[in-house]
Amino acid sequence: QVQLVESGGGSVQAGGSLRLSCAASGYYEFCTGGMSWYRQGPGKEREFVSRINGAGSTSYADSVKGRFTISQDNPKNTVYLQMNSLKPEDTAMYYCKTTCTISPYTFWGQGTQVTVSS
Repeated sequence: QVQLVESGGGSVQAGGSLRLSCAASGYYEFCTGGMSWYRQGPGKEREFVSRINGAGSTSYADSVKGRFTISQDNPKNTVYLQMNSLKPEDTAMYYCKTTCTISPYTFWGQGTQVTVSS
C-alpha cells in the first residue's frame, strides 16, 4: 500500500499564501507517474489543480497558473503546492493523488482544508 498525507491547510484572507505538503510513504517506489493536486469546493466536483512528474515537469489548471507552484523533494517523497494570491474561490478541500503499479493503482490522501475569506 501507499499512504499519502496532506498538511498545511488553513484559513487565510484573500491575497494571502499557504504551502501545502503531501508526504508519501509505504511502497511509493512503485509510483513513478508523479503526483497531482486536486481540490473540491463546496457543492462542486473534484477538479485538477496541478501535477508534477518524476522528471520535474509541471502542469497547472488555468485558474491557478501564475499563482500556484508545485515542487517536489524526492529524497523526502514529498510534494509541495505553494499557493499565493489566494482568492475566495480557492476555498476547497485539497487532495494529493498518485498512480502506481500496485493495486489499487490510484491512491489519494485524506485532504487538507483551505479556506480563503474576502
